[in-house]
This record gives sequence, C-alpha cells and structure tokens, in this order.
Amino acid sequence: MVDVTAKTPTLRQAVARGAVLMRPETLALIEQGGIPKGDVLATARIAAIMGAKKTGELIPMCHPLELTGVEIRFTSAAAAGRVEIEAQVTTVGRTGVEMEAMTAVGIAALTIYDMCKAVDREMVLTEIRLSEKRGGKSGVFVRPGETV
Repeated sequence: MVDVTAKTPTLRQAVARGAVLMRPETLALIEQGGIPKGDVLATARIAAIMGAKKTGELIPMCHPLELTGVEIRFTSAAAAGRVEIEAQVTTVGRTGVEMEAMTAVGIAALTIYDMCKAVDREMVLTEIRLSEKRGGKSGVFVRPGETV
C-alpha cells in the first residue's frame, strides 16, 4: 500500500458512472414495482453506499477511507432498456475516492442484475468509468465527453 502519511488532507471528490442494459419490458417492471424481489433501485442505492464504504476491504491495495458523503443517482431510458448509474463520493483525506465511486457503481449494477435475473438473464453491466475527480496533488480530471 502506498504511504500517504506526508500528504496534506484535502477535500476529495469523485464521480463514476455506468449502465445496465436490459429488455425494455424488464425496465418497465422495475419502474412499476413489479420485480418479485422488491424495489430494485432503492435496494441498489443502499448496496452501492455499502459497497463504497467497504472498498478498502474489497480491493487489496486500497486505503480504508472515512467517507463524508455518498450520493447515488439513477436515470432510465425506457425505450432503450437502459438504467444509468452515477455515484458521487466525497471525503476529506490524504487519498482520493475514485475507487469508492467506481465500486459503488459496480455494486449498484450487480444488485440490479441480481434482483432482475429471474425475468431477464441477458442484462449487460457496462461502461463503468471514472467521470470526474477533484482534489489532491493531481487536481481536477474530467473525462472528455462527460457532462459534469
């Protein structure tokens, strides 16, 4: 693990995004509350927050961090059968929260898959990426083509 002791704590923020592709009928069931396992997006939001908080335990060289904020947003395109996932993670610390944001997106996507697999096994988890990060020595990163 990299020694960050000498670094000055600063405000750090990261935004990650990804998507789950599914049949439009599956997304309609999610939006209508018709998935047998329950409220898919509420469950995925809780799972994403839990995943962000446990990132240091899941990824071997990741520092365990005290997160000061985790926000999860979902948007859907019903006709395309696409659920967009966005995670914004914040801390004041010596290292960034990029991995926490991407873990949150991945866990949200996996939760959506798990809750809906009985009606659609062809779902695809895709495009998990860092969209933006702020803070620290390297400053601001915004992925080209991303709206922030």
